[in-house]
Amino acid sequence: MTMDTAWLLKTLFAFAFVIALMYLLAWALRKMGVAGQNMMPGAKRRMKIVEFLALDHRRRLVLVRLDEKEHLIVLGPQGETVVQAGMAAPPEGEVIDLAAQKDKGQKDKEKETQHVQA
Repeated sequence: MTMDTAWLLKTLFAFAFVIALMYLLAWALRKMGVAGQNMMPGAKRRMKIVEFLALDHRRRLVLVRLDEKEHLIVLGPQGETVVQAGMAAPPEGEVIDLAAQKDKGQKDKEKETQHVQA
């Protein structure tokens, strides 16, 4: 092995070692909950992304909750567009089953139809 090859391998291994240390540090910070938080400890979060949907490869529909209100926003390369703002948010943790609501609506219509025919 020539001196140039040894120097090149030593440099590459040192570079790989530094990159591995950076990933290890980032992983440890994420596990401790330090990375990505811009809040004071113990503070309650006021804003969160509830849901998002990719409309196409350039635009995204985002549902944001802020202080018990929800806002529907389209994000794209040309900017942001508020579709609907200030909607009342359902209670935290409540899941809305749209399929069940649709089935219930159909059953109610069937009952009304039977009642009218009788």
